[in-house]
Amino acid sequence: MDTLFSILAPMILVIIGYSVGSTKIVHQGNKALVERLGKYKKTIEPGVNFIVPFLDRIAVEETTREQVLDIEPQQALTIDNISVEVNAVVFWKIKDLYRAYYDVEDVEEAIQNLVTTTLRSEIGRLKLDETYSNRTEINQHLLGQLKEAADSWGIEVVRVEVQEIKLPQTVLDSLEKERAAESEKKAAISEAEGERAAAIARAQGTVESISMISKAIQEQPNSRQVLQYLLAQQYVDANQKLGESPNSKVVFMDPKALSEAMTDLLGETETPISGRSGNGSPNS
Repeated sequence: MDTLFSILAPMILVIIGYSVGSTKIVHQGNKALVERLGKYKKTIEPGVNFIVPFLDRIAVEETTREQVLDIEPQQALTIDNISVEVNAVVFWKIKDLYRAYYDVEDVEEAIQNLVTTTLRSEIGRLKLDETYSNRTEINQHLLGQLKEAADSWGIEVVRVEVQEIKLPQTVLDSLEKERAAESEKKAAISEAEGERAAAIARAQGTVESISMISKAIQEQPNSRQVLQYLLAQQYVDANQKLGESPNSKVVFMDPKALSEAMTDLLGETETPISGRSGNGSPNS
C-alpha cells in the first residue's frame, strides 16, 4: 500500500502542476498572444484557455477597449507664419493585437508621433483665423489621415479632438489692439450716423417750421408787421443767449446803432419789396 501511494503521489502532483501551469485566464475586454518556443502560436480570447507548460508562454495580454492618449502641446506654424501651441487628445483601441505587438515597438509612442506630425501639417495649411473657425474640419482631417496610417499597426483611431490652440502673448496683444481700434471705428461711425440723423431731423423741423410760419403769415392781413416782429424776436433771443454764455466776452455795440436796427426791424416806414422796381428805384 505504501509502495503504491509513493508511486501515485508524484504522478498526482505532476498532473496537478501540469493542469495549473497549462490553465490561463484572460479577463473580459482583453486578448493575449501565446508564443511556443519564442514563436507566435495563437491569440487567446477572454475566459479559460489551456497552453502547453514549459513550451508555451503568454507573450502579452492587452485590453481591446477604447483608450485615451493625451498629446502634449506642440508648436505649429500657420500658413500666414504665426506660431501657435496646439494640443489634442486621441481615442483609440487595438483592433489586431498581433500587428500591434509585432509590427511596432511602442504603439502609444508611434501614435503620439503620428498625431504630432499630422497635426503640424494640418495647422500649416490654414490661416490663423481658420484654425479657430474650422476646428471640426481639422478634427475630421486628422481622423482620416490617422486612420489610414494606424491601420497597418492593427490600431483603430476612433476620434481625434483638438483641445486648445494657444497664441503667443505678442500676438494676443496685437489682436487686442486691433479689436480696440475696430471698436473705436464702429463707435465713431455710429456717432457720425447719429449726428447725421439729428442734423437731418433738425433740418426737416426747420423746413416744416418755416413752411408753417410762411403759411400763417400769408393768411394774416398785417403779414409785414408779423414778419418784422419775428425777426426782432430772433435778434433779441440771439443777444440774450450770447450774454448767458459762461465764456468771458467783450461786445462793442453802439446803443444808437442798436436802436436804429430795432427801429428798422419794427418800423413801418420801409417801402414794401413789391413796391420797388427791378432797377432799385421807386416806381413813379
